[in-house]
Amino acid sequence: MKKIEIQKLVRAAAQARGRSVSPYSKFAVGAALLTRTGRIISGANVESASYGLTCCAERIALFKALTEGERDFVAVAVVARWKGGPTPCGACRQLLAEYAPAAEVFIADTEELARIRRFTVRGLLPRAFRLAS
Repeated sequence: MKKIEIQKLVRAAAQARGRSVSPYSKFAVGAALLTRTGRIISGANVESASYGLTCCAERIALFKALTEGERDFVAVAVVARWKGGPTPCGACRQLLAEYAPAAEVFIADTEELARIRRFTVRGLLPRAFRLAS
């Protein structure tokens, strides 16, 4: 991916972060998925008083994209106020491994949006659980 595309995706995730509903943790996270056709779908974390019902920004963006018919993902960006940028949790890694296994993952701290770290979904979750076909 070109640097300008990565920056645009990270900025979309940072903008989505502003729509986080995180009254309990106050830990706002934004995510943005890039499709092969160039479409960007974003999401932000949503918390519940019943913590198990809380949903991460990555899953919100992924579920939104999937239910809008998107299936071919190139990259995902995740942004929060966290030194070095927040990496996806285990549940998000599993879902990304299922629906976006070849995607690149870009993370950034909102205080340093220009400092972007790059991973791959496969690198974040090697030997992901898969159903036998």
